[in-house]
Amino acid sequence: MKNSFYNAFDFAGLEEYKFREGEFRTPFQIHRDRIIHTSAFRRLQNKTQVFNSGHYDFYRTRLTHSIEVAQIGKSICQYLNQTSDLLSDDFFIDPDLIEACCLAHDIGHPPFGHTGETELNALMAEHGGFEGNAQTLRLLTRTIFSATGRGMNPSRALMDGVLKYKTLQHELENPNSHFLYPDQETILNFVLGNCAFPEEYAPGKPRNSFRSLECQIMDWADDTAYSLNDIADGVNAGFLTSDRVERWAEASSLDKQSSEVAREIARAIRDQRVEARIGKKVGQLIASVQLIDAPSFLGHLSNRHRFQLVIDPAAEAEAKVMKRISVDLVFRSPQLQQLDFKASRILRELFQVLADRYIEPDSRSGRGLRLLPEALENTIIEAASPAERARLICDHISAMTDGFAVRTYKRLADPDFGSIVDLV
Repeated sequence: MKNSFYNAFDFAGLEEYKFREGEFRTPFQIHRDRIIHTSAFRRLQNKTQVFNSGHYDFYRTRLTHSIEVAQIGKSICQYLNQTSDLLSDDFFIDPDLIEACCLAHDIGHPPFGHTGETELNALMAEHGGFEGNAQTLRLLTRTIFSATGRGMNPSRALMDGVLKYKTLQHELENPNSHFLYPDQETILNFVLGNCAFPEEYAPGKPRNSFRSLECQIMDWADDTAYSLNDIADGVNAGFLTSDRVERWAEASSLDKQSSEVAREIARAIRDQRVEARIGKKVGQLIASVQLIDAPSFLGHLSNRHRFQLVIDPAAEAEAKVMKRISVDLVFRSPQLQQLDFKASRILRELFQVLADRYIEPDSRSGRGLRLLPEALENTIIEAASPAERARLICDHISAMTDGFAVRTYKRLADPDFGSIVDLV
């Protein structure tokens, strides 16, 4: 079906894309399929969403979360295509592109969830930092098919669709903010069609809020998924009870609408209908959006920047309350904070061992020992600078699953763990 919503600007890649003879898929369908079949995507099945993976079979992981985001994102896309007067049968948002953006949005996240991201950012402070969204872009453009450097040549539309943040790390005063790596400036320029940001898009939050339509849809799908599903996992794990939610609401400064959201959650827990209520709520949040014609400074180049997604303020407020409940009663619980402490220690010591061995080769620690796969080790040794070597080590650690990181740490630090017959 012909779709004039997208043009050559949207389909362009960093390199010319060559279709195989007989190829029947669109570029966006190829993107989606290639992401699904990568090891980076499969590794999400053993990366933390809320609770460390492997504790129970039914809790969400980064993989199941990404699948849920993709489903919600496609539903938002279909809802807009069917209800918006601004779209038509030959001028519509591509659901395959939306699905690709949603499936890819978390592939750059490290083991142990946001704790792992924070720890790696601190460890990489002198070498460009670490940020999950920037790492996703790095995988897509540089390393998804090879730890030593081969990306998937994504289209401009896909890169823009996952690019939530457009501020470079060195442009920020706060190193803990969201950013892109310094060497991703050329990719950012390509995504923007080499157009400079107007003055109103200052580095930091103003610039990071500038997103394509597909990125806005992906972000609301992500918010919808984790605001609702983190509640469900918290209930199943026993962290959220009706009494605890009610006490939290009484102790918090909530307006009338927010208080009702908390009471509704407490009732659902008491009635043992959390999953059913959440399923209904997903549909309501999907239908809380509309499309408006509001071109940005890139609107003349792409329809992706001609339209804006508008979310009903009541739906946004509801999602924020649910996220607050999860943060206050689940993520900040002593049980999870203790696991976060352990995760930080594992990543910190892993990084230090590899840094001593490879970033500064003259270090006495581990001198001459082969601690990494041969191909990766040779690439690190041949790297031109400490910053490049640190980035390759960071790539290796951030790609680890929770379980692989723990096992690697034990092999290096636990005298009673590991043998010559270990394969992974």
